[in-house]
Amino acid sequence: MQPIGSQKDSSAWIIQTWAAFVMSISMTTFGIVNLPVDSWIKGFMGMGLAFSVGSTFTLAKTTRDQYEAKKLTARIDEAKVEKLLSQHDNLNFK
Repeated sequence: MQPIGSQKDSSAWIIQTWAAFVMSISMTTFGIVNLPVDSWIKGFMGMGLAFSVGSTFTLAKTTRDQYEAKKLTARIDEAKVEKLLSQHDNLNFK
């Protein structure tokens, strides 16, 4: 059984996301290479593509890290509330 809030992606989903990533980068690279422009323009567009891919990974990691931190904080807060409630119940029954 998985913990609450935990989600495991299916292998089909993982394959689909990697396939879409590889295809999009490949097709964009192919398009840049075959543009009827000077090499320096192709290089500029290639650098833009590389920067976009890198910043996308950074954004995804940052978003995931923020989500994980909020989830951890919520679990800690929930544990504190449960502890306070159990202490309160113990006082009432004594």
